[in-house]
Amino acid sequence: MFQTIEKLLIQIDHFVWGIPLIALILCGGIMLTVRMGFLQIRKLPLALKWMVASEEDGEGEVSSFQALCTALSATIGTGNIVGVATAVTTGGPGAIFWLNVAALFGMATKYSEGLLAIKYRTVDKDGHALGGPFYYIERGMGARWKPLAKLFAFFGVCVGTFGTGTFTQVNGISSAVANFFDPKNSHLVSIPHLGTYNLVVVISAILLTISAALVLLGGLKRIAQVTEVIVPFMAVAYIASVVVLMVTNASAIPQAIKIIIEGAFNPRAVTGGAIGSMMIVMQTGIARGVFSNEAGLGSAPIAAAAAKTKEPVRQGLVSMTGTFIDTILICTMTGLSIVITGAWKMPGLKGVTVTSYAFSHGLPFSSNVAAFILMMCLVFFAFTTILGWNYYSERCLEYLTPSKQANKIFKYVYIFNVFIGSFISLSTVWTISDIFNGLMAIPNMIAIFALSGVIVEETKRFFKESQESLEISAQLDSYSDTLEN
Repeated sequence: MFQTIEKLLIQIDHFVWGIPLIALILCGGIMLTVRMGFLQIRKLPLALKWMVASEEDGEGEVSSFQALCTALSATIGTGNIVGVATAVTTGGPGAIFWLNVAALFGMATKYSEGLLAIKYRTVDKDGHALGGPFYYIERGMGARWKPLAKLFAFFGVCVGTFGTGTFTQVNGISSAVANFFDPKNSHLVSIPHLGTYNLVVVISAILLTISAALVLLGGLKRIAQVTEVIVPFMAVAYIASVVVLMVTNASAIPQAIKIIIEGAFNPRAVTGGAIGSMMIVMQTGIARGVFSNEAGLGSAPIAAAAAKTKEPVRQGLVSMTGTFIDTILICTMTGLSIVITGAWKMPGLKGVTVTSYAFSHGLPFSSNVAAFILMMCLVFFAFTTILGWNYYSERCLEYLTPSKQANKIFKYVYIFNVFIGSFISLSTVWTISDIFNGLMAIPNMIAIFALSGVIVEETKRFFKESQESLEISAQLDSYSDTLEN
C-alpha cells in the first residue's frame, strides 16, 4: 500500500513540476522582462549598490540587506550543491546554460515580487510589517480573490513544517556530518521508540535543535541578525573555494564553457547519446533554476515586505539580486567545478557525491580538507534555510489565523520537527515537499500576471521621478555655480 502511495506521489510531483508550471513561471519572467525593457540587466549595478545601502527614514522592521539575507537564507541551500549536481548528471552540462536562462528571466519575476510585497504590505496592531503573495493577491486583485491567497498560505505552512524548512534540511545536515566523521557507522546508539542511529547523527540533531531554538524564539529581528552574518560568510566561503578550484584548473575552463554551450543545444554530441534530447536538457536546467532561486514561488516577498523602505521599486531591485547571487553566481560556479573536474562523467556518483568528487579532485588540498569544506558549506546552507522557512511559514500561518496561541504552538512544533528530522526516512517527505513547493507558485504567478500592469506603471513612475529629480538637482548645482562666479 505504501509503495502505491509513494508511486502516486511521485506521479503528482512530476505533474506539478512538469512543463506547464515551468512554462508558466518562465513565460511570466519573459513577459515582465520585455515589458520593462530588460530592467534586470540595465539596473543590475544600481541594484547591487542599493543591496548594501540602507534607505534613510524607511518604514519597516529590518534593513533591506537584512531582508535580502533572510530571503537568501531560505533560498541558498543544499540545492545549490546537491541540486546542481543532480541537474548536470541528469541533463548533462548543457543544463547549466538553461539554468542561467531561467535565472535571467527569474530576476524580473523576483523584482516584481519584491515590488508588490512593499506596495501592498500592511502593518498589524503590534507594528509588524506584513506582506507577501497573500496580501498582494487580496489587496491588489480584490477581496474576492482571498481564497486564492489562503490557498497560497496553506501551501506555505506545509512546505515550512513538513518539507523544505525542516525535515529535508535537517536530514541533509546530519547525513553530511555523519558521512564525514563516521562514514562506516562505527558508533551506534539505541534511542527508545525511534531505533538505532549513528552517534554523530544524534549529537548533531541535539546541537542543531538547540541552535535553531535560540534563534527562532527571538523572532524576525534575531533571524535577520543571524542570517546577516551567516549568509554573506557562507556565500563568500563557498565562492572562494570554487574560485580556488577554477584558478587551480584554469586551463580547463575554456573547454568546460564550450562543453556547457554545446551541451545546451546538442546534448548527444557531449554526452555520447546518454542524454536524449535538447528538450530534456532544457527542462532539467530550467526546473533546477526555478527550484533553486524560488523566483515565482512567492516565498522571498514575505521577507522583502519587512524591509525598511518607502519605495517598492527600490526593494524590488534589491530582491532581484538574490536570484543573481543564488543562481547566476553560486549555482553556475558549482556547475563549472563539476564540468571542469569531469565529476559529472564518473559512474556511480549522484547528488552530493558528485560535488564532493569535484572538490576532492579539483582543490589543491587533501581530500579530507576538501570534504570538510564542502561539509561545512552544506551545514551552513541547510541551517539558514531552516531559519528562513520558519519565518515564511509563520507569516503564512498568521494570515490563515490571527491566533497568537496558534503561532506560539507552531513555533514549538517547528523546533520539534527540526529534532526528529534526523531520524525519519525522507524519500516520501521529499516528494511531498516538492509538491507543496510547486503548488505555491500557481497562486503567486496568477497574481504576477494579473498585477503586471501595476508593476510596469510603478517602475516607470519611479524612474521618471528619479530622472526629474536628477535634472532639478543638476540645474540647482549649475545655478549655484553661476552665483559663486
